[in-house]
Amino acid sequence: MHVKRTETHATWDRDIAPIATITPGDEITVETADAGDGQLHAGSTAADVPGLDFGRVNPVTGPFAIEGARPGDALVIDILEISVGSWGWTASIPGFGLLAEDFPDPYLRISTIADGRAELLPGVSVPVVPMIGTIGVAPPEPGPHPMVPPSRWGGNLDVRHIGPGARLVLPVGVDGALLSLGDAHAAMGDGEVAGTGVETEAVVRLRVEVLPGEAPGTPIIETHPRTHRTGAALATTGVGPDLMEAAKEATRALVREVVRRTGLSAADAYLLASVAADLKISEVVDMPNWVVSAHLELDYLG
Repeated sequence: MHVKRTETHATWDRDIAPIATITPGDEITVETADAGDGQLHAGSTAADVPGLDFGRVNPVTGPFAIEGARPGDALVIDILEISVGSWGWTASIPGFGLLAEDFPDPYLRISTIADGRAELLPGVSVPVVPMIGTIGVAPPEPGPHPMVPPSRWGGNLDVRHIGPGARLVLPVGVDGALLSLGDAHAAMGDGEVAGTGVETEAVVRLRVEVLPGEAPGTPIIETHPRTHRTGAALATTGVGPDLMEAAKEATRALVREVVRRTGLSAADAYLLASVAADLKISEVVDMPNWVVSAHLELDYLG
């Protein structure tokens, strides 16, 4: 089965009619739209960013009814393959992102995607490690529910390891599960600190299974080695009693260090962090202060 990206929706709702039914064990190929639903294009500039209609953001293709899936079951989704588009966009959107107060102005970079790399900035490219940012099932509570934030039913999880070779297990909340997916990235850092990765359209091949009565409490992911970074990295830190503030502090320190070492603008360093740096909770046992670290491979620092 091959499903076009024309069958999309922008809210979670148990009453949206399924566009197709999948038999457990079957493979399907699903086209997904970019996170902006086509509102930005390869010729867009920062001036186009404030006009984004957030009611259209993160459209997902679906929903798909899964034959035999019932509330309390586990839906097992194997991501077999993801092919991304020839270009993508990364933006700092006013009022959105971890450091929204530091970057109040719209900013946009268009990446050319070719030969396994996405050129975010002139002379600065990141490896293409495709992933699905938004994937989930319909919640049992009456809707509609916003596409973001995520919930125990999945949604805008933005876990960069949900890519080829990964397995995602979701609880089923309604008969048929009603699976939908979209918001693919050609690359993204853990935390997606600016609020965007390399946003792009994609074609996803996947397989689903149902495990009766084995619903997990929250989504579970089995990762694949290709999504793990192994290069030597610079790690900046944030230390304090509030994990969110520590995450901001670590990210600010990383942006400052990238600017100092490379001469990039702060806005470009922020976008680079969003697509290539990983936020990690490094320590939560030494109260009252916790440690968050932001890791960026040294290759980007020259």
